[in-house]
Amino acid sequence: MTPKPNPALVTQDAVRRLPRLALLLFCAAYVLPGLFGRDPWRGAELVAFGQMLSIAEGRASWLAPALGGLPTDAALLPHWIGALAIRAGAGWLDPALAARLPFTALLVLTLVAVWYATFHLARSDAAQPLPFAFGGEASPVDYARAIADGALLLLIATLGLLQLGHQTTPELAQLAAVAGLQWALAAAPHRTHTPRLGVLAALSLLAACGAPAMAMALGAGTLWLCWRTGDAGLRALLPWVAAATAAAALLAWLSGAWHWRATTDIDVPSLARLLLWFLWPAWPLALWTLWHWRKHLAQRHLAIPLLGAAVAAIACVAMDGSERALMLGLPGVAVLAAFALPTLQRSGAAAIDWLSVFFFSVCAGIVWVFYAAMQTGTPARPLATVLRLAPGFEPRMSWVNLALAAAATLAWLWLVRWRTGRHRAVIWKSVVLPAGGVALCWLLLMTLWLPLLDYGRSNRPLAERLVRHVPPGRCIATPQAPLTLVAALEFHGKRRVDATPNAARGPCPVLMLVLPLRGPDLARGTALAEAQRAAGWREVARERRPTDRSEAVVVFHRGPA
Repeated sequence: MTPKPNPALVTQDAVRRLPRLALLLFCAAYVLPGLFGRDPWRGAELVAFGQMLSIAEGRASWLAPALGGLPTDAALLPHWIGALAIRAGAGWLDPALAARLPFTALLVLTLVAVWYATFHLARSDAAQPLPFAFGGEASPVDYARAIADGALLLLIATLGLLQLGHQTTPELAQLAAVAGLQWALAAAPHRTHTPRLGVLAALSLLAACGAPAMAMALGAGTLWLCWRTGDAGLRALLPWVAAATAAAALLAWLSGAWHWRATTDIDVPSLARLLLWFLWPAWPLALWTLWHWRKHLAQRHLAIPLLGAAVAAIACVAMDGSERALMLGLPGVAVLAAFALPTLQRSGAAAIDWLSVFFFSVCAGIVWVFYAAMQTGTPARPLATVLRLAPGFEPRMSWVNLALAAAATLAWLWLVRWRTGRHRAVIWKSVVLPAGGVALCWLLLMTLWLPLLDYGRSNRPLAERLVRHVPPGRCIATPQAPLTLVAALEFHGKRRVDATPNAARGPCPVLMLVLPLRGPDLARGTALAEAQRAAGWREVARERRPTDRSEAVVVFHRGPA
């Protein structure tokens, strides 16, 4: 059968390698900000960290994660990782930082796996550019390295990974497992033993980290790819993939990880908006790849990443627009988008460049203006906005953070000048500015705005206000309270919390209820507070987060009204 023509025409000059130091600086500017000096933020991160801390301090069983004595259905393996890190750092490392370190390593592992997966896929014969009549085409290794550099930069530039990729949550472990599976399949024709071990580890870890249905879907899809492929190395993985899929199912059953989360109630407009911004700027390039390489979709350099992206997209739709499910498709989307670079027209590359320069320069300017207003009081309007949204916030000055932010801004200006200069075109050149812009804005937020973000997104201010009303050494009853409040009281407040449904009847002398201040639940919350007063509790205080006007925490002491 005559092979179909390859759409890529690439010269040797177009695959000059991105300097390794520059690539490492990109990764460092993306990975390290947010690692130090911040609290676990309210929401999934604080809940996950609270369970890790509860396990590490012995308040919950290793086989049954819980918060405030209330059992949860959390995946075991990610919480074990965090709990072990907290124990290893006990006495010399802040628990939040200790738990964050292994998950930062998982983010690094994801970046490395995406680079090497793309490198192996781009070395396949079907992915190679067309040879020229008189020579001068790109060499296979240089071409694969340039495509891999582009895939890594695209993954960094993807907006959806920015916050979720820096959180201490089980989904980051799932992401690393998916990226590892993609690498194992890509490396199968070039390696023998490590891809087999990679497949076994990836699918098993994915199931153990709370995504058994995703592991089953990826296992079934991989079995089909291995059966249909003409590549001997990939076909040799067939029994290993079958064993890994069976092991994943068994492991999920033993750990009780099976949970049906699909829904038939799908909000189509919200889902469309999520897909548009979450996968930007990789999704337009991925669609460009699927169109220009449409005659090669059965080849492994497209089929492997397409499988991961498709499974994650289906899971996202089935879970009514879950961004955490969609995040698992980012390794595949980044690889697909990277194969658009050899076929990208000059007008498309210019559009990406100018959009990136405008958008990220404006964002960086806004960060600097608000920072100047918080430190000097000028301009007045941004300062008034900060005081209105975060009442009581007191800015802090850090010369180290200021120096890092200034250095990153100067590096961005140099990068813009370099990109807009007259240089020979290399295929990864058009994704340097998006990746640099994302890294710049993230670094500025995690340096200049970190105190403000911590004040607004951490539960520390609320917990410190609440524990002032709790006698030393006394426990707190919090029935029906959000798990984020329970975790904050245990971590920031250093108090023992009983969050079980019957906690109000227990021995704890302090009761806390979360009551809405507006909306349809206001009457129900008022009735609940009256019921507690009738049951022998007296209200002593009402506190709320400084940035929250929708609900308050009512503190009761046991005793007559």
